[in-house]
Amino acid sequence: MSNNDIIVSLDIGTSKIRAIIGEMNNGTFNIIGVGSADSEGIRKGVIVDIDQTVQSIRNAVDHAERMVGIQISEVYVGISGNHIGLMSSHGVVAVSNEDREIGEEDMERVLKAAEVIAVPPEREIIDVVAKQYVVDGLEGIQDPRGMIGVRLEVEATIITGAKTAIHNLLRCVEKAGLKVSDLVLMSLGAGQLALSKDEKTMGSVLVDIGAGATTIAIFEEDSLVATSTLPIGGEFVTNDIAYGLRTLTDQAEKVKLKYGCAWLDDAAADVMFKVTRIGSNVDKEFSQEDLAAIIEPRVQEIFQMIAQEVKRLGYNDLPGGYILTGGTVSMPGVLQVAQHELAASVRVAVPDYIGVRDPGFTSGVGILHSVIRSLRIRPAINNGGGNNNNNNKKPTNRPKPNMAQDSEQKPGLFERLKNMFSEFI
Repeated sequence: MSNNDIIVSLDIGTSKIRAIIGEMNNGTFNIIGVGSADSEGIRKGVIVDIDQTVQSIRNAVDHAERMVGIQISEVYVGISGNHIGLMSSHGVVAVSNEDREIGEEDMERVLKAAEVIAVPPEREIIDVVAKQYVVDGLEGIQDPRGMIGVRLEVEATIITGAKTAIHNLLRCVEKAGLKVSDLVLMSLGAGQLALSKDEKTMGSVLVDIGAGATTIAIFEEDSLVATSTLPIGGEFVTNDIAYGLRTLTDQAEKVKLKYGCAWLDDAAADVMFKVTRIGSNVDKEFSQEDLAAIIEPRVQEIFQMIAQEVKRLGYNDLPGGYILTGGTVSMPGVLQVAQHELAASVRVAVPDYIGVRDPGFTSGVGILHSVIRSLRIRPAINNGGGNNNNNNKKPTNRPKPNMAQDSEQKPGLFERLKNMFSEFI
């Protein structure tokens, strides 16, 4: 197995941390390894304990390494949260080649030009995503390489995040002994994986319901146009069960995973289970119907909040409807509640790869999908075609293949950011 064929994503969630190993082989992409660990040190999607988070990352990566038998040195890290912001930008450059053929260097320069915008000091640019290129006034171009022109423009979306959140995330990954190849916005990667081209073009809402937070991403005209994060998720359902059944949170989580049903009409009255109540050594018996009576109101509330947030963002009746993903939506009955509360077309997105056919893996696989897509669009950049100077700068939607057991020491993202800022100071 060639080292250059291996890429690894790291999805750091509230309940689970997942390391997913992908392999590129003759133009095809497969998942060859998955490592997961319980997430400690994260609450509602925010890192609250660095050391616990570092240990959880190590556990997930060790699990993945043992599964495949390789050593992981670099990862692509997913980022999300309510600190993420989107800004529109425009870049213009003159085509530098004498024969006026647009090349890689021109695309690099025009994206750098789009990046030159006023960003508040407490925020940082995570990525620059091209919506379309314009060559001498001709719009709607996705890949202008090889075209003849004098003036190259780009309409781009600048993704920014809070410096504190970004640096804490990077610190955790690097303290775990890993290099960060790049940061990838999870809702963008998941959208590229889970949504069809028509859904992205006509307009649709991708809803990722995790344990501690729900991320809403709205796509329209083939681009991510809005994103928001609600501090509510599957953890709230677990807490409701713990209170309702008067039991420990750990037991409530096990009961939820084994017997949970979000749609009361589908719950069975004859499916029984026992839980140990707090302050007592005696087990008490409950039915799946009792459990559903606790779960359904909370899941209804989650979808009501989602509908309100989409409305607040200014989007109503998008033709593509809602696409659900995230670990919480794998619970039976969630789809029915969503269809009832959202009054729109709703479906659940599941990655179509062996070993990760679960909505909880959509974000992690989406990170890899985003990286692969960028590699295919810009192969010359990633093959080292004369762009070695870019190693000292944070890559902007132009990732390189991740190397497992890489003998060449490349600067981590911290060093690249430091070098980039030193150019302007």
